[in-house]
Amino acid sequence: MKFSEMTYTRPDIAKVESDFNALLTEFDAAQNAEEQKQVLTKINELKNEFSTYSSIASVRNSIDTTDKFYEAEQEFFDTNEPAMKDLHIQFYKALGSSKFKNELQKDFGNQLFNLAEVSTKTFDTSIIEDLKEENKLGTQYTKLVASAEVDFNGQKLNLAGLSAFMESTDREVRKKAYKANHGFFAAHEAEFDEIYDKLVKVRTRIAHKLGYKNFVELAYYRMARTDYNAAMVAGFREEVLKYVVPVANKLRARQAKRIGIDKLKAYDLSHNFNSGNPTPKGTPEEIVANGQKMYAELSPETKEFFDFMVNNDLMDLVNKKGKAGGGYCTMFPKYKAPFIFSNFNGTMGDVDVLTHEAGHAFQCFESRNFQVEEYYWPTMESCEIHSMSMEHLTYPWMNLFFGADTEKYKFVHLSSNILFLPYGVSVDEFQHVVYENPDMTPAERKSAWLEIEKKYRPWMDYDGIDYLERGGFWQRQAHIFRSPFYYIDYCLAQLCAFQFWSKSKKDFKAAWADYHRLCQAGGSDSFLGLVKLAGLQSPFEKGVFEPLFEEIQAYLDGVDDLKM
Repeated sequence: MKFSEMTYTRPDIAKVESDFNALLTEFDAAQNAEEQKQVLTKINELKNEFSTYSSIASVRNSIDTTDKFYEAEQEFFDTNEPAMKDLHIQFYKALGSSKFKNELQKDFGNQLFNLAEVSTKTFDTSIIEDLKEENKLGTQYTKLVASAEVDFNGQKLNLAGLSAFMESTDREVRKKAYKANHGFFAAHEAEFDEIYDKLVKVRTRIAHKLGYKNFVELAYYRMARTDYNAAMVAGFREEVLKYVVPVANKLRARQAKRIGIDKLKAYDLSHNFNSGNPTPKGTPEEIVANGQKMYAELSPETKEFFDFMVNNDLMDLVNKKGKAGGGYCTMFPKYKAPFIFSNFNGTMGDVDVLTHEAGHAFQCFESRNFQVEEYYWPTMESCEIHSMSMEHLTYPWMNLFFGADTEKYKFVHLSSNILFLPYGVSVDEFQHVVYENPDMTPAERKSAWLEIEKKYRPWMDYDGIDYLERGGFWQRQAHIFRSPFYYIDYCLAQLCAFQFWSKSKKDFKAAWADYHRLCQAGGSDSFLGLVKLAGLQSPFEKGVFEPLFEEIQAYLDGVDDLKM
């Protein structure tokens, strides 16, 4: 079914609650495990229907944030999601106390019960109004960013539309575009400060009501992190500081030399070559057609998947006025269909959408037939292994998109993945500092950002742009507002993706088999369990970083980027 043909109906919350509670009663009254399994199937169908309507409303609201109907529907789900959360928690409690738990575990595995246990630690009916407020503040942030309309070179552009100019070979154009982009955030600084201040306070209040010292521990439970903790993540950040930051510093020095600049400024960082950054060739339609060719050649499974996405219009890719920023993948469980959302803007990022977001979508497609909703997706850091690794595993087909610039693309792409890690851990450490000190003022938060950023990204020079020199850069990172602590996930996954890159160079067929096995597993295991299943080393293991980054450095040293 094409996305446009999917019908939307606002769920009747009273009926959903009544039906759900009736099923919970039936679950508790079941005389054996088989009866409970039958009820569990009905509960999953009910959850699937609600999730499908929620996702349809969210996607259509993202595609056009000015559409009043879907704006109201998004507000409806923001308001009623906490009530659904309560029902899910009641189900998880019933699952955890089931008389037939051992038999159910044999059928569904331990992960469902691990997720159930950790979820019960994140909710109580006393926080429902707080959750509604948190949801509304997150939507308020998205709408504010989507409202950006910047006058630039006689055009009115949104932030995605400015991105291409920020990569211009003309330094003055880059600088002007960069200042215009951040000028929007500076102009609305007080609003961003207020939204975030309220978010920190409401999340801290929720944590206190649930009996936690601060929001950090609760946030880890919210992210369903069942096999690692904040101390392990802190150790990971130290490894990035020790092994990645030096490599990143060398890359920035090479970049400055390559583009003929003594000292890189912030607006130079996206400009990699005076001959121009690698850009995809062709129209958006041609890029998608090449994506279809790529996935047809990669494997029978990816061919089936991408044909399904194209034939059912399950992608909305091109930037346009009123569209929400960024890119994501979601799912309509009722139709067993993933959906990809993005903002093509003529940069190499357009191709990354067809690899990164398609990596998410492929995993979802491969695990869409699990009996329980919880296994359609794994936890977030595991999800990002699929997306980031797909970026590397599709290297052999990049000539379809970049032609003569293919090697240039691969060099820039690998470099950008390395350069991302110091930024990713900066975002994570910043959130730890903020939520461990929730009474910080907006100015103190910005100072904390600057201090952290200098440690991990010492090359940042904002060239006198006041808003950024006072520490405002983080306000453009939607995850900080909308998905707290969902960022280290990208970093952990990137270490796994680099391992797939290394394996694919040695034996592509074996690497793909490991990757496909990982996708088929969906969310049926924890992060470290899935890492092991894929034949990877845990990012938390000592000794993982050094040999991997020695191999990466050797590859980079073998590239003559001055000739590109």
